[in-house]
Amino acid sequence: MPKTKTQKAEIVNKSKEALEKSNTLVLADFTGLSVNSMNTLRKSLKEIGMRFEVIKKRLLKRVFEEGGVALNPKELHGQTGVVFSSKDIVETAQAVYKFQKTNKDHFKMLAGVEVRGKTYLGNEVEQIGKLPPREILLGQLVGMIAYPLKSLMFVLNEKSKKGA
Repeated sequence: MPKTKTQKAEIVNKSKEALEKSNTLVLADFTGLSVNSMNTLRKSLKEIGMRFEVIKKRLLKRVFEEGGVALNPKELHGQTGVVFSSKDIVETAQAVYKFQKTNKDHFKMLAGVEVRGKTYLGNEVEQIGKLPPREILLGQLVGMIAYPLKSLMFVLNEKSKKGA
């Protein structure tokens, strides 16, 4: 059953409110995704403070225009859903990518948007989603910095043993 103008205006208003509270968005094609999988996605995102909404592209375009987002959802292919997130693009992309890995055939990231910044293509969002968490990256960086010092200390230690 088609939605009335009042219902459409309500959808636009709720989406604008969600956009104002969000730092990042990820748009995804969910064509062929089962209802159970969709509910699983919504539940997993809700647990970490994100929200997945299905909004018609025409209404979403209006929300984006009024919210100052430089992306035309009508240019995206497939059935489009939006993940609203107050987190940064890396955390959002990782959460969505985690779901995409288990639903490769029916779920694909189309674009990512930092609400007050840059727009990313779907494959860029996927690459961001594949990155390890920040803590692991920092640990790897510390390991790379410490390795030469550790090697030098080992060499000096062995030299001192031979010299004694």
